[in-house]
Amino acid sequence: MAEGMASDLVKVVLQKLANEAIKQIVRAKEIRSELKSFGKTLTDIQDLLINAADKEIKEVPVQKWLNSLQHLAYDIEDILDDLATEAMHRELTENSGGSTSMVRKLIPSCCTNFSLSSKMRHKLDDINHKLQDLEKEKVTLGLTMKSGSLEVKDDRSKDENRRSQTSLVDPSGIVGRQGDKEALVLKLLANEPRNSENFSIVPIVGMGGVGKTTLAKIVYDDKKVKKHFKLKAWVCVSDEWDTFGMSNIIFQSVTGETKKFEDLNLLQEALRDQLREKLFLLVLDDVWSESSDDWESLVAPLKACAHGSKIIMTTRKEKLLRELGCGKLNHLQSLSHDEAVCLFAKHALGENNFDSHPRLKAPGEGIVRKCDGLPLALIALGRLLRTKEDEVEWKEIEDSEIWSLKEGGKIIPALRLSYRELPAYLKQLFAYCSLFPKDYAFEKQDLVLLWIAEGFLHQTNPSKSTKERWGHKCFDELLSRSFFQHSPNDESLFVMHDLMNDLATSVAGDFYFRLEKELGKNVRKQALDKCRHMSFICEQYVAYKKFEGIEGAKGLRTFLSVGMKERSKAYYLSNKILADLLPQLLLIRVISLSGYEISEVPESIGTLRHLRYFNLSRTKIKHLPENVCNLYNLETLIVFGCSSLTNLPKSFLKIKNLRHLDIRDTPLLKDLPLGVAKLKSLQTLSKIIIGGENDFSITNLKDFENLHGKVSIEGLEKVKNATEAREADLSQKKLTELEVEWSDISDASQNDTTENDVLDALKPYNDCLKRLGIVKYLGLEFPKWVGDPSFRQLARVSLRGCKKCTSLPSLGQLQSLKELSVQDMGDVKVVGSEFFGIGPAFPSLESLSFRNMSGWEVWSTNNRSGVGDSVFPCLQELNIEGCPNLVEVSVEALPSLRVLKIDACGNGVLRSLVHVAPSVTKLEIESILGLTNEVWRGVILDLKGVEELGVRRCDEIRYLWESKEAEASIKVLVNLRKLEASRCKILASLGEKDEEEYNCGSNFLTSLRSLGVWHCENFKHLSCPNNIETLRIEWCDSITCVSFFSMGGGQKLKSVLIWGCKKLMIKEELGEGGKKNTLLIDSKSMPLLETAWIAGYPNVASIIEFGGNFIHLTSFTLIDCKSTSLLFTDPQLQSLTSLTYLDISNCPSMDVPTAGLWPPNLRRLSIGNLKKPISEWGPQEFPTSLVSLTLHGESEAATTNWSELSHLHLPSSLTGLEICHFENLETVSEGLQHLTSLQHLFIWACPTLKDLPETLVPSLLSLDIRECRDLKERCRRGGSYWPQISHIPCILIDKESRT
Repeated sequence: MAEGMASDLVKVVLQKLANEAIKQIVRAKEIRSELKSFGKTLTDIQDLLINAADKEIKEVPVQKWLNSLQHLAYDIEDILDDLATEAMHRELTENSGGSTSMVRKLIPSCCTNFSLSSKMRHKLDDINHKLQDLEKEKVTLGLTMKSGSLEVKDDRSKDENRRSQTSLVDPSGIVGRQGDKEALVLKLLANEPRNSENFSIVPIVGMGGVGKTTLAKIVYDDKKVKKHFKLKAWVCVSDEWDTFGMSNIIFQSVTGETKKFEDLNLLQEALRDQLREKLFLLVLDDVWSESSDDWESLVAPLKACAHGSKIIMTTRKEKLLRELGCGKLNHLQSLSHDEAVCLFAKHALGENNFDSHPRLKAPGEGIVRKCDGLPLALIALGRLLRTKEDEVEWKEIEDSEIWSLKEGGKIIPALRLSYRELPAYLKQLFAYCSLFPKDYAFEKQDLVLLWIAEGFLHQTNPSKSTKERWGHKCFDELLSRSFFQHSPNDESLFVMHDLMNDLATSVAGDFYFRLEKELGKNVRKQALDKCRHMSFICEQYVAYKKFEGIEGAKGLRTFLSVGMKERSKAYYLSNKILADLLPQLLLIRVISLSGYEISEVPESIGTLRHLRYFNLSRTKIKHLPENVCNLYNLETLIVFGCSSLTNLPKSFLKIKNLRHLDIRDTPLLKDLPLGVAKLKSLQTLSKIIIGGENDFSITNLKDFENLHGKVSIEGLEKVKNATEAREADLSQKKLTELEVEWSDISDASQNDTTENDVLDALKPYNDCLKRLGIVKYLGLEFPKWVGDPSFRQLARVSLRGCKKCTSLPSLGQLQSLKELSVQDMGDVKVVGSEFFGIGPAFPSLESLSFRNMSGWEVWSTNNRSGVGDSVFPCLQELNIEGCPNLVEVSVEALPSLRVLKIDACGNGVLRSLVHVAPSVTKLEIESILGLTNEVWRGVILDLKGVEELGVRRCDEIRYLWESKEAEASIKVLVNLRKLEASRCKILASLGEKDEEEYNCGSNFLTSLRSLGVWHCENFKHLSCPNNIETLRIEWCDSITCVSFFSMGGGQKLKSVLIWGCKKLMIKEELGEGGKKNTLLIDSKSMPLLETAWIAGYPNVASIIEFGGNFIHLTSFTLIDCKSTSLLFTDPQLQSLTSLTYLDISNCPSMDVPTAGLWPPNLRRLSIGNLKKPISEWGPQEFPTSLVSLTLHGESEAATTNWSELSHLHLPSSLTGLEICHFENLETVSEGLQHLTSLQHLFIWACPTLKDLPETLVPSLLSLDIRECRDLKERCRRGGSYWPQISHIPCILIDKESRT
């Protein structure tokens, strides 16, 4: 199916041959005859390409002919680009008036010496000969023209294809799934008999694309289902099972928070706390894994949910479901004929049948029958035919030979047919998307800019529109034909259905290659010297050896990193990829390395003269090489989110083709580069700095006619008057985001009226704006356009630091506003009717935040015209922080409010808001003035629905409830599941009786599952409800006792953390009967314990007994416990079969196991600074499961050579090794050679160490060296070790990246 791509590429080449600038260079180089010959031959061949479509389907030789043609077209285009670049160079030389010899020094010699290159002349001759051969070969293939159409000889019989039944359902036009939906809803709402699990699995099994995902989606959004389940989450699993990533998505779905977790254990503990006894619906979409271990690793925290919770699993495979005990598995069936006709007619005709188009009924029903009832095929073909009402065209589709195409049964013929019917220019655009992995979410604008850089977007009449607008139109066309679809998690992003991804990969051929994480998973094997476009899936560590063989791809145009990056992780790329690999790819057009810890860009990048798209966003670069300005073809430069970037190259005027410069979120960049104002083609200039060393004026913006997208303007205090601001002409520029910012230091010559006029003159185009930010505005009031209802798409507004304003703008009538933040506006005293406007106010607002409003006194929704008009009907989260003078709060009911956070405010704010927000489930309060025990008693009566409660820095509360309030508390705290108290100076206990009687604890908190108290200096007694699962106590200096309400307490405890509580009473001191319910960590009283973390406790042996078997314990940490003796015997340690993480360090009274035996499944171990130095330990038998080892050598005064520790017998399974505080260690060159799997080496505080284990260096992915003075010098750039280590993706020297 390369005929479309070849046709479009040939068209592009012919257009370039006609370019006048290239013609001039061609005449100068005396190669006119060669290129004229190219043009004639290509014109003849182009006439055949469209007609070759059917021929290609059945004949491999035709496919090879088309591929050869396309390769030659690429080669010709590369030569023409060289010529065009030289034309730009000549123009620049002539315009600058400078010496030619001086300019020649700035550009590669291949450009100036083109006419003298015998190699280039040979290449031209070779291309011409190959083109002539292709022209002759078309006759052999039967590709001849007769009477204006293709005539072919074809004696082959047609082969029937084995069809795959698959489907992709458009949610807006679902047909025939009502029965399936109702049956599934009944299963979800049905009462399940109690068994060992609180959740049950509801499988949806079927072939790829039969509609499993769509059925899950319509059930997920069903009103009864939404009402029934307290929490819901949707996870797209796909073919790579990632427990951490999936758990993180579930956590974000149920909490609405983006939170960083260091490891899976902490994440799943937090997730478990959120799900505790709540009805939960989880959809695991597109499950490929057949491993029950994968399953168990994911669902461990889900077992805490309420009985009756459900997990919908969509999958093509039955094995895992059967292992999990699912009985009869009913496969989702394809549509009936009548349903298929209805669905097809909907998309082809906008009708439910063919009654109004009787002529089309016969071919239409023929097409439907061939689609085998598959919704995806029916929709794709329906959309293909919706603009065609000619019966002949429908008949051609019905009779197309593509239905008989053999493709191993993988690609649905109907989808291939829908691809074949695409115009040639769309085929190439779609094939490019084969570079994206399955389930990859992409932005429309990003993809369009990549298409432009590749040279794919050429218009018939370019003067009428920009390439970008044409690209957006092409994108929308592919979207309308179902080649793309909206991401289910974010409407601003797009994805391809798995089957569409397969189709893209199938049609892309040899020209595209996606390098997977594991080479064994490559979609196809190919000779890289044929490859033109390559992507690679991002990994945390990208090694140079991953790209072995890429050097041979001399024609490579694309080097694209793709895949989702987790914000909580750092990603590293080998320096050699930038310094050694990329400079060899002389024809490269696209480089995207977003999100990697890149600190330096080599000078050699400036020699890549074909480069059009360069994305270094969210990297650590401080500057770009000056010779980047020699990249005359560069169209897109993206450095947004580069927080260390201080300056850009000075000679930007030379990059005259630059269209997109994205420099958002670069706080250290204080000046725009010289020459930017003259780049009239700029459409993206996301950060505009008024003034600066290069004196950029706001009036320059008038020349950027096509400026659009996201824009921030800094330095507005330098704009003299409204006339200047008006010249920027923002009202005519289609901005989606706008932030305007003044400096704290204002010009004394300007007054408040001037600032108001300037902001008024900056009114943006209202139909596109989605986000508005106003920062440090110097006027007294806002102009009327701020909050004007005509901004119909405005969803996010932020007002920060507008310290002179005495009132807020009227924002209440913005119909789409979902998020509003007001911060640092100390002169605002009243927020009232002017804020809300007339009629229902803030109808869509979901999140509202007020911070640091020091002068704010009154907040009232009263005295508004329109009695009964609702205010904040959808508000879900309210945050009020730093408003100490707010005393009068008269807000109407907040029926949808779920999260309330109040910090540094008076107690009246708290009392008023909890009273009008009965649905709050999460309350966090901090530093509430005047919050005494008496006031708190009144507040607690309104906390009927609260599930999470955090109390911080409230220094006037002694108890959270008093004994006489306990009975009332039973009624209002029945849903409390998580309680945290921190830094409350006089808090002595949770309840009044807890302080006096160990056995009269908080018995009414039956729903509480997570309890934490830390840094409460006077806290003495903690009485825990029996059912808690997570307990955290830190730095409570006065605490002497932790107990449970009654016998049996702690049976459900899964996580315990005790840190720095030195007075905590040991069990022997409690007296007779005292230890019945006091804290004792043993397998009998805590049989479900999974995590134990003890630090800074003097006598751990008094609260831990390792008798019995902790069958669920996975993580145990014991640090800084000075007087602790041995806790467990060797057999007990061996019995911890679930333990995967163990940390025992800085416990000078402890010893290692006498027999050197460890838990059999241990994966991570951190140990050292114990009773004996490591050099005096006996032989160790670490398990082969161990992959990470940290050794603390504080007491290793004698060890100078690592070979002296050979008795440790480190297992070859280690992938990570940390060597810490070996003060006299001098060499590690011996003793580590057998660690052939080692990938991560961390050396800390070894000041005399002089070398590395050189045999292991080639395989390292990370090298982290801290406080090692000698080694530091050898490993820096230019040091003796640098040539050996420069390939390592992550090199950290004293925490600074060297990559």
